[in-house]
Amino acid sequence: QVQLVVSGGGLVQAGGSLRLSCAASGLAFSNYAMAWFRQAAGKERQFVAAIWSGGRTDYADSAKGRFTISRDNAKNAVHLQMNSLKAEATAVYYCAARPFISTTQAGEYDVWGQGTQVTVSS
Repeated sequence: QVQLVVSGGGLVQAGGSLRLSCAASGLAFSNYAMAWFRQAAGKERQFVAAIWSGGRTDYADSAKGRFTISRDNAKNAVHLQMNSLKAEATAVYYCAARPFISTTQAGEYDVWGQGTQVTVSS
């Protein structure tokens, strides 16, 4: 059974940091691109960052320079380090997986984690 389990959300003040983690099981993790999306209340799910199976990374403009995505193939995990957080980052964050190559389109991902709430207070 393929499963992505997300952890690490919470409440943080503006300017603070959070690290999200996503633990994968039931798939050949090293062959999957992993991505983070977020969905604020009343808004569509939007791309945040992704890392290809080969290690290439992609970031939304809002994440560049402040967020870092990384993967640990030995532990079947992907992480999102978020620094200098702003109030507009408040959302439910989701981990997603698709074979090899990432995209920015949520509909093209096969597997999703359960999401974790990130709240940034201003």
